[in-house]
Amino acid sequence: MDGAAVTAIVAVPRLAFAGLGWIGRHRMNAVVEAQAGEAAYLCDVDTELTFDDLLKSDADGIVIATPSAMHAEQAIAALEHGKAVFCQKPLGRNAEETRRVVDAARAHNLLLGVDLSYRHTDALQAVKNLIPSLGEIYAVDLVFHNAYGPDKPWFYDAAQSGGGCVIDLGIHLVDMALWTLNFPRVTHTHARLQHHGGHSVEDFATAMLDAGGTTIQLACSWNLSAGRDAEIRATFYGKNGAAAFRNVNGSFYDFVAEHYQKTQTTQLTRPGDAWGGRAIVAWAERLAQSRTFDPRIEHVVEVAEVLDSIYQSAGARA
Repeated sequence: MDGAAVTAIVAVPRLAFAGLGWIGRHRMNAVVEAQAGEAAYLCDVDTELTFDDLLKSDADGIVIATPSAMHAEQAIAALEHGKAVFCQKPLGRNAEETRRVVDAARAHNLLLGVDLSYRHTDALQAVKNLIPSLGEIYAVDLVFHNAYGPDKPWFYDAAQSGGGCVIDLGIHLVDMALWTLNFPRVTHTHARLQHHGGHSVEDFATAMLDAGGTTIQLACSWNLSAGRDAEIRATFYGKNGAAAFRNVNGSFYDFVAEHYQKTQTTQLTRPGDAWGGRAIVAWAERLAQSRTFDPRIEHVVEVAEVLDSIYQSAGARA
């Protein structure tokens, strides 16, 4: 072409979106703004298209942001129809459902992603990068207190949600700890669940986990009088220092990473990081390159198994 450089053009994937609540719309907008995918089909309670229509469409992938009880079956159906899947957490209400979805993605050799979005924050990535310098990590302290409860009734129905604050908020805490520590095996769990809002699911939970010799303490809640909108943090204590991921001024969106050495604190990142859509954008960009199964998704089963162990330890699941 007259000596002009030739640039390879990668097709932008055509995506179908199931569920257009706040999360669904935000993730859709993030993909479109990043030009990582085309919002070709939309499905919600007030749209003409149904989920079956999405399955029959020419979409390359389906993004699922429906109530939790629908995630596993919708994801499996999409994979069986040759669609890659990106799903809001949790992928399943328990480890068995989660494993079924991952098995289906592997069997059909299709890309599967889950919106465990804190991995994509600058702050948590800075903490993960610092971990090797801290020596042996002997303790992790995890907290997620949401001063507001969920605003949808299905969150309070165990059959639809799979549980309360543990599966809603604790899933992020468990994933942050295991991902940062490269997924050590959890061998022992002791947990307690409490109910203060008159619902069948827990609104306050504590747990202690033994993960490869590291003691992990977890606390999460809905509607706690925290004195702010939210308290979110993950602190990793090592022989040579500590590192923390924490929210700023009660924000659900602004985080910093800090390095602790005795009485000294060094701030590693600044708040204001636009991280919310990075997980789905990364999935869409990967989909543009290859539709094939990525085995790293198998770690979501380990996270689900830990959540199961918390519920089982507290006597909330048989």
